[in-house]
Amino acid sequence: MYETIAFYLFSALTIGLFLITVFSKNVLYAMTSLAAGMVLISGFFFILGADFLGVVQLIVYVGAIMALYSFAMMFFDSTKSIKEKNTNPALIFVLGGLSALSLVLMFAAPIYNESIQALYPMHEGVGNAQDVGIVLFTKYLIPFEVAAVMLLVAMISGIILAGKKMDQSLTKDTCVDDEILIKKDVK
Repeated sequence: MYETIAFYLFSALTIGLFLITVFSKNVLYAMTSLAAGMVLISGFFFILGADFLGVVQLIVYVGAIMALYSFAMMFFDSTKSIKEKNTNPALIFVLGGLSALSLVLMFAAPIYNESIQALYPMHEGVGNAQDVGIVLFTKYLIPFEVAAVMLLVAMISGIILAGKKMDQSLTKDTCVDDEILIKKDVK
């Protein structure tokens, strides 16, 4: 029952966050909602019992989005149009505290619950990396390969898109250089 509720909640939130990503005119809002959507996608993996893929989703994709987020903050001056109004700081404090408390309860619940057991316990003489490899390349081989193909397509697309604009400089403004040369000649 809890899995069903979590699935529908994650589904609605993921769709909402990706709609914000697509329709947002502010780069920082779009990047924030994209990162949050990727975190919720990792939640789907956790619901399905694919804990390793959930962690990889968090590390790889959310890490890549955060790197993209920092580059977007550097290259675009997108914070100039943001005018935040904090009308009720007590409400923000209470909501932040409730969010922190719910996270602590989510992470502490498995520690105190005795019914949770590992699906794939450690084998004697085999390390954790070998156990993860066995599970990854047997039970989760197809999702692993699909993720690898998606990353390959994204990398090739990025190279192609970057290669199209290599013949023209985006940072060099020739009319400004001409004005500087004219002013130097006059002096």
